[in-house]
Amino acid sequence: MNALTRSSLAADLRRIGLAEGDAVMVHAAFGRVGPVLGGPDALVDAMFDVIGPEGTVLSYQDWELSVDVWDERGRVAGEFREHVPPYDPATARPARDHGVLAAVIGTRPGVRRSGNPGAAVAAVGARAEEFTVDHPLDYGYGEGSPFERLAAAGGRVLMVGAPLDTMTILHHAEHLAVLPGKRRIQVEYPLATPEGTRWRLVEEFDTSGPVVSGPPEDYFRLIVEDFLASGAGRRGAVGEADSVLVDAPAVVAFAVDWLESRYGC
Repeated sequence: MNALTRSSLAADLRRIGLAEGDAVMVHAAFGRVGPVLGGPDALVDAMFDVIGPEGTVLSYQDWELSVDVWDERGRVAGEFREHVPPYDPATARPARDHGVLAAVIGTRPGVRRSGNPGAAVAAVGARAEEFTVDHPLDYGYGEGSPFERLAAAGGRVLMVGAPLDTMTILHHAEHLAVLPGKRRIQVEYPLATPEGTRWRLVEEFDTSGPVVSGPPEDYFRLIVEDFLASGAGRRGAVGEADSVLVDAPAVVAFAVDWLESRYGC
């Protein structure tokens, strides 16, 4: 049986354009990578072999509760209220549908996780604290968020076999785009504090679907495909997984223009 190794994955990552010192947010469908000796940890290790000690790996986490506890107004329903554990960045688990690689990154030694439950980002590496500290609770994909900081730092986004419509940094583009009728929601979260649980109603643009009426449900995929078709970004195989690497500031700027030109005023 032919197995992929940490070194072969590192070679693939270099071929697609990952480089020393990069800060990179990774989304992965690890099952598409193929048989990897060492499992998902080997892929994370391979990323660090490429980006080195000055690099940083980031992962969108969200928050795993396993049960939808919110009512139609975004409040925690009464029958669940006393049972919902508070969100604690030190111990929170990523949403299950984000895959095994998100879980692996979220439990690596030295990991830092941001304080916004629904938009939580975990980071490991030289700039982990810088990217995750003081994540705003309201509008957690906007100003002061890890997504804005990644773009401002000239970071990258890597999709390893992951569907292109799961490129989370495009929610930052939704936040920035000047569009009429952007949908807003409120969601209630219990937060762990030194004084005990604090309940907080958080306001956010609705990320459960297109932020405005008109685009198809998977329109992030269309944005990324148009971005790649323009000659930007890189596409190649990591293991057996069709993968994409893009520069965060460039794809965000492209997405803002894409949205405003089609759905703006």
